[in-house]
Amino acid sequence: MLDAALHALTLILDPLRLGIMLGGVLLGLALGVVPGLGGIVGLALLIPFTYHLDGYTAFALLLGMASVTTVSDFIPAVLFGVPGTVGAAATVLDGHPLAKQGHARRAFGAGYASSLAGGIFGALLLALAIPVLRLIVLYIGSAELLAMCIFGLSMVATLSGKAPMKGLAVASFGLMLSLIGSDPQTGTLRWTFGTLYLWDHLPIVPVTLGIFALPELADMAIERTGIARASPQPGVRASTQWDGVMDAARHWWLILRCSGLGALLGAVPGIGSAVIDWMAYGHAIRTEKNPENFGKGDIRGVIASESSNNAKEGGHLIPTVAFGMPAGASMALLLSAFIMHGFTPGPEMLTKHLDVTYTIIWTLTISHIMGAVICLSSSSLFARLATVRVGILIPLVIAIVYLGAFNASQSWGDLCSLVLFGAVGWIMKRLNWPRPPLILGLVLGSIFERYYFISHEIYGMGLFARPVVIVILLAALWVVLGPTIKGLRKTLRARSQSSSRGAVPALKLRLRRFDWQIVFTLMLTALVIAAMTVARDWAFAASLMPMTSACAALVFCCIVLIEQLFTRDVTAAPPSFDAPAPMGELAMAGAVAHFSEPRVDVDTQPGVIAKANAHAGASAGLGAHGDPSLHDSLASTLDTRTLYVRGVRFFAWVAGALAVASVVGLLPALLMFMLLVARFEFGERWRTSALLSIAMTVALWLVFGRIFSTPWPQSLIGDWLPALRQLGGLV
Repeated sequence: MLDAALHALTLILDPLRLGIMLGGVLLGLALGVVPGLGGIVGLALLIPFTYHLDGYTAFALLLGMASVTTVSDFIPAVLFGVPGTVGAAATVLDGHPLAKQGHARRAFGAGYASSLAGGIFGALLLALAIPVLRLIVLYIGSAELLAMCIFGLSMVATLSGKAPMKGLAVASFGLMLSLIGSDPQTGTLRWTFGTLYLWDHLPIVPVTLGIFALPELADMAIERTGIARASPQPGVRASTQWDGVMDAARHWWLILRCSGLGALLGAVPGIGSAVIDWMAYGHAIRTEKNPENFGKGDIRGVIASESSNNAKEGGHLIPTVAFGMPAGASMALLLSAFIMHGFTPGPEMLTKHLDVTYTIIWTLTISHIMGAVICLSSSSLFARLATVRVGILIPLVIAIVYLGAFNASQSWGDLCSLVLFGAVGWIMKRLNWPRPPLILGLVLGSIFERYYFISHEIYGMGLFARPVVIVILLAALWVVLGPTIKGLRKTLRARSQSSSRGAVPALKLRLRRFDWQIVFTLMLTALVIAAMTVARDWAFAASLMPMTSACAALVFCCIVLIEQLFTRDVTAAPPSFDAPAPMGELAMAGAVAHFSEPRVDVDTQPGVIAKANAHAGASAGLGAHGDPSLHDSLASTLDTRTLYVRGVRFFAWVAGALAVASVVGLLPALLMFMLLVARFEFGERWRTSALLSIAMTVALWLVFGRIFSTPWPQSLIGDWLPALRQLGGLV
């Protein structure tokens, strides 16, 4: 094995192969920066160019590109709150607040160092694990995969901060969204409402960009400031990327744990990158000290998600290379490249073609080093984007988001989903509802249903008696109930101390004033009931999972509604704006303390309402899904009416661009959108607005139209004047 490893190293260090690998790395970095693109697009683009290359050189190009898309997708996640790929969604929670606080360079340094460490760890695990883990991976069946899905859903309690019932309700609703489309068992069309677009399920990319990207851009437009909303205090040294590198070095144990988690989960087919980074992020919250800082710009959140996100690449290759089982769509494409070059994944890759296997390992290691060095050397340039005027930045980023969302299934439905879920995500953010559980439920839903059906057919109810399943389910139960038990102990201890002092506060429940929080919960509940009404007429196999998730969503929504309708009145210690109220009981003493939220009755004055909203965001568990610093900043500068008027106007511009695109074509509509928004919404000069809009339009046309051959959505003007469509294909 040592001889094969050294021989593979000499092969990969050939100057020509290193140059080709560098070209793949540069392409992968470029793909990762653009939202909606990623390794799948790059592999599909590059595989035809490897026909006349030898296997070693072909894998140097393909793996050099695919391994670093998870490095550069970190850049838009930090700067704009826009995950370049779905695997960077968890990075947004702490990376973007750091950029707002003026610490983008520090976030870049920590992210790149963690990515490098995670990538090397994944490659090392691949080198050591292929001969050892064969029996273990083959032992993992559908029942164990189902248990892992349940464990992933249990992370919702962690990702929802101090509002786990909201998180569970949102996650259940995400499961329902994942089941939209044709049922794989019976072919029943579920919740498609006669729309062909929904037959093949709801694409994850436009939903992710809508839930995370548009709300962040909307808040930037509302406040009319750049990304960095805080400047270093006088006399305080500004953070640098090397500060971030040192942060990563200090948290080496967190990197090691999350890298191991990412690599091991990556070795399990079906557990994709959209799930792994959330699990690693939840693990960090559960195991690190001061978890309340996560989501507010904690560097540990960046380190955890980025190290696991890159380590998974080595894990993905374990079943692909050793057993011929692709761990995801990108690995399926890579599998086709193996076969095309005459290599059969399986035992031959561990014996006859062992040098090829070690070439893959060396390629992963060297390409991660290349990607980290390139990104570190250019992070100062990227960090300067945080100071660019919002009138220049927002129109350009939204245009990229539009094209990234459209590439999901290249349908008008992608753009409609982007706008719809963007509005929903902004409302959820304003009303302090957690957004990550929605994406987690959406990702895990179809996987959950598939493994549940297969496991039930093979094992029946005995699937829950398998040893590995029992261990994983017990871990999931502890993730959900652990905080509740701790909250109960804390409440009982506080009551015991109060009773010993003879000052037990009197707890009273009184009806709360009707507000938008209650309206949103009622609307979500009504939507779930309507979905259940439609699903009850389906066949049992088709309705089992939808009805289960809908019933769960209904139960959690009702609990949240009860919490919102009643507020606590503790006469001995009334809550204040400056200090969050202690956890209390809702109906049963202590047992429901963990699920209760502090409630504050406020006046109708705009400034007081804004301040109350900011307090609610901080005390209701936004540490893992919201942005209290943003709420505080908005509350200090804007009244409630201005805030919501600007928000509605922002989404009116976004929806208007979609309406215009249906008439004149997407690219011309984006040109007009960028020009008009920059000029009239943000007051940029005509010359600046025109130059930037035209330059971005040309760049989008070259990248998407020429390089990726994107079929532009058809518009009405193309139907009226077919000659225009034949001339340029843009309409």
